[in-house]
Amino acid sequence: MLKVRLLATIILIAGLLTGYFVFNSERIDSSHFPFKFGLDLAGGTHLVYRADTSGVTPGEVGNSMSALRDVIERRVNLFGVSEPIVQTEKSGIFSEVKEERLIVELPGVTDTQEAINLIGRTPILEFKLFQTEAGDVDAEGNLNLNASYVDTGLTGALLEKATLQFGGSNTGLSNEAVVVVDFNKEGSELFAQITREHVGEPMGIFLDGALISNPVINEEIPDGTAVISGNFAPDEARELVKDLNFGALPLPIELLSTQTIGASLGASALAQGIVAGLLGLLVVAVFLIFWYRVPGIVAVVSLSIYVAVMLMLFKLIPVTLTAAGVAGFILSIGLAVDANVLIFERMKEELREGKNTKDATEEGFSRAWLSIRDGNISSIITAIILFWFGTSLVQGFALTFGIGVLVSMITAVVVTRTFIRSLGEYSNRRLTRLFFGSGGYF
Repeated sequence: MLKVRLLATIILIAGLLTGYFVFNSERIDSSHFPFKFGLDLAGGTHLVYRADTSGVTPGEVGNSMSALRDVIERRVNLFGVSEPIVQTEKSGIFSEVKEERLIVELPGVTDTQEAINLIGRTPILEFKLFQTEAGDVDAEGNLNLNASYVDTGLTGALLEKATLQFGGSNTGLSNEAVVVVDFNKEGSELFAQITREHVGEPMGIFLDGALISNPVINEEIPDGTAVISGNFAPDEARELVKDLNFGALPLPIELLSTQTIGASLGASALAQGIVAGLLGLLVVAVFLIFWYRVPGIVAVVSLSIYVAVMLMLFKLIPVTLTAAGVAGFILSIGLAVDANVLIFERMKEELREGKNTKDATEEGFSRAWLSIRDGNISSIITAIILFWFGTSLVQGFALTFGIGVLVSMITAVVVTRTFIRSLGEYSNRRLTRLFFGSGGYF
């Protein structure tokens, strides 16, 4: 009994420390563990883009979308957006048109046009070969700007870095701002092959579909370095270098929809969620104590520890909380209560058979465990399926719900059981049934 009470004391102290950590970390402005809220609670902008994958082989669509997500994420991080969420998703299973989409959530950014600019200003860089046809070159040897070009597969997706230079031997001009780009290994090999096989031919360099430079390939360039000279002003060249270094889009994207949630609306939703959670906990606590007496008090303490542990996990993982996520958390509290109800009802049945509190507790937990286990495993499987196949909104619900179910199962079986064991062993008398029974059973 001493060991059990010592363990119960340790669990109680750990619960109190966990609650203190959660409370204190919110009081300190410089806390390293703040709660992270989604757009619907913090306010911000939600953008949905459609990616054009028509020029990508089916087997490479997944890799291209992953690259697109990484590029956009780097770009919004460059502008100091706090905790951006960038995700890719396919159109719905039952949608007539199958398409790849990019979901961008920017907390704190309520200027829609600013958000669009953060994404849309990223350039698409392409290198294309001139296709010789009659009329493309005039009598003086000048290239017709309407001439057709052939894709080479060499794009900004293969770019490693870009730097700004002024003039030099590459351009013949001492004060011209030029952009020097270095390709990665794959890009360097492709660039070397193109320049080797097309010496003497012009190569068009396109930025967002516009021809900005049309140099002639004089010789093979094996080192993977290209010079873009487009009569840039220094500021223009500097901006281009910045954009290329922080993400040349591997795929064209088209804005489908925007949604802006004001900070005041998000704060209102958060406040309502907190009130709903506290009110729900209060009602549940009153019911448990009224109906189950001493075990009900134990369950309330156990639930309090459960809530503190969940809030700590939200901070440490960290979990981005949305309104749907808060709903999943509150629902998991209901499952935690359900587990305690199963246990206490089984205990009541054992007490009716004349057993003392110790035997009733052991038998009650033993009989309730299978039902608790099967019910919680079913809920966890459901949460995994929702998280795997759902959209970002559904994933927020599934994540908090799944974590909550797992933690609630542990607290119900371990914490509640330990606390009830620590209360001691009492014979089956009327006073015992009064405190350890339930409902109208005395």
